[in-house]
Amino acid sequence: MAEDDGGTKKPPGASDAAIQLLVDTIAIELPNAYVGLLKVTNGGEGPLARQPYHLQLDSAETVTATAMSGHHEEFFPGFLIIGSSGGGEFVAFDAREPGSLPVVALDMTNINLKESVMHIASDCEAFIELIGIETAD
Repeated sequence: MAEDDGGTKKPPGASDAAIQLLVDTIAIELPNAYVGLLKVTNGGEGPLARQPYHLQLDSAETVTATAMSGHHEEFFPGFLIIGSSGGGEFVAFDAREPGSLPVVALDMTNINLKESVMHIASDCEAFIELIGIETAD
């Protein structure tokens, strides 16, 4: 992985084939901003300006494999896992409500959705603005 000026680990972008397989595999329409992010960096790791304060963004291939496995759907139905905090939370799109894809953190140790869902951003564009920014919190 290459490292950029902010200490964020950033691999090269996903291939068009990897992105197309992801699009073809999942049941939701991916935000253009997320597809654009994958084209710039296919995964990566660094600070996040909102709790959980750290992001390990999954590659397109990992998101596809996770979605295909259906493993997380049993415990977190309606969520598309796109990464983690590296310390106990998944980072996901919340696709439970039609027409909206907020980005949330899911406590991996608490399968009670009422207790485990933590709002990160109202949409992917707002989420991307939080990536790579350290906070004093």
